[in-house]
Amino acid sequence: MHHRTVGELMTREVVRARRDMSFKEIVKLLAENDVTAVPVVDDLDRPMGVVSEADLLRKSADQADPYGRTPVPHLEAWERAKAEGARAEELMSAPAVCARPEWNVVEAARLMEVQKVKRLPVVDEADRLVGIVSRGDLLRIFLRRDDSVRDEITRDVLERALGPAASDVTVDVREGQVTLGGSVGFKSLVPIVEQLCRGVDGVVSVSGRIAYRTDDARPSCSGA
Repeated sequence: MHHRTVGELMTREVVRARRDMSFKEIVKLLAENDVTAVPVVDDLDRPMGVVSEADLLRKSADQADPYGRTPVPHLEAWERAKAEGARAEELMSAPAVCARPEWNVVEAARLMEVQKVKRLPVVDEADRLVGIVSRGDLLRIFLRRDDSVRDEITRDVLERALGPAASDVTVDVREGQVTLGGSVGFKSLVPIVEQLCRGVDGVVSVSGRIAYRTDDARPSCSGA
């Protein structure tokens, strides 16, 4: 079973900011490239942090409302320092939360969720920037065609797990939703097959009912 990696899904041509890039230069960089954030790199092209529109807007939010309709928000010391920053290294969110090209979608998605970030700079063994992966990039696995998902389940899940008996299980895929039917020899195989199907890239859900011929979960009774 082939899981798509971060290296396959990431954007390789990365727009980046130098650590000494000014506030206005960063705004221009974002606008010209139609992006909402860029990694900030050091002289060796290693990500130091990420500067986003949210980081830049903190400067405007820190200013008094000229019409007096909204109060100046309370900012923590580190937030105020960023709001008063003038260069990328002062404005960025740091340190950079990075991924590796060989990671799978699950690893990258979990890191995004834990760190509450929308994108991850991707670095090589020397921590140099080689790409960037976003939430949208990870979601591309769900654009796989249904027949491609079905073929992978049949070939890489059922045939490997069940061998010749794979033909006893039916697979229907619609909009990434997998419905299983048919039967297997033992009850213990049912959750295994379902879990393996959930691990296929592009699967949204797995449902249905696979029958079994032998309940191997019950302890056998032997006569005295």
